[in-house]
Amino acid sequence: MAKRIKSRPQERGFIMFDIVYTDGSRASNRRVPVEILGGLDGDEPARQLIAEQEEEIARKSGRPSREIQSLTRSPIVKPKPVV
Repeated sequence: MAKRIKSRPQERGFIMFDIVYTDGSRASNRRVPVEILGGLDGDEPARQLIAEQEEEIARKSGRPSREIQSLTRSPIVKPKPVV
């Protein structure tokens, strides 16, 4: 059977972000499309998109939405060499 190799998110057109909330909790690897990033705004469009996602998640779960304290790009994981 052939081994399935997953493509990295960057190759599929997404940038991953790590989020720290004001209550100290953390969320990792939130996907944001590459198309909305860049330009003069930098990563600010990602903050807006993730805030919208948070509101939708909170609405569906019945919990209050959490306020984002900081937003950083996740480090790119390099694949391990096959020996």
